[in-house]
Amino acid sequence: QVQLVESGGGLVQAGGSLRLSCVVSIRTFSTYAMGWFRQAPGIEREFVAAISWSGSSTYYADSVKGRFTISRDNAKNTVYLQMNSLKPEDTAVYYCAAEAYGLGLGKARSYNYWGQGTQVTVSS
Repeated sequence: QVQLVESGGGLVQAGGSLRLSCVVSIRTFSTYAMGWFRQAPGIEREFVAAISWSGSSTYYADSVKGRFTISRDNAKNTVYLQMNSLKPEDTAVYYCAAEAYGLGLGKARSYNYWGQGTQVTVSS
């Protein structure tokens, strides 16, 4: 059974940093593209960042470009999201997700597996 487990969320002041991790229990992790999404109360889940299976290509939402960095370690079955210069509007539950075909990485419906999420709260 595939499991994705996020960690690293918490409460941080505006301007601060957090690093999210997502460990994936799947033998073929290195063949999956990975993404991070977030969802705030009353708002539809939105794309944050994605990375190709090899790590050679990355994609970001305009709202986080230049502040967030996605990376992966295929030897550890782990994907990361480094979040710097955090803003109160970044407050949300952050989810990692795995996508098998490397297509449509900006769309939540493209992803095959999801984690349970980790809360990120940024105070002003």
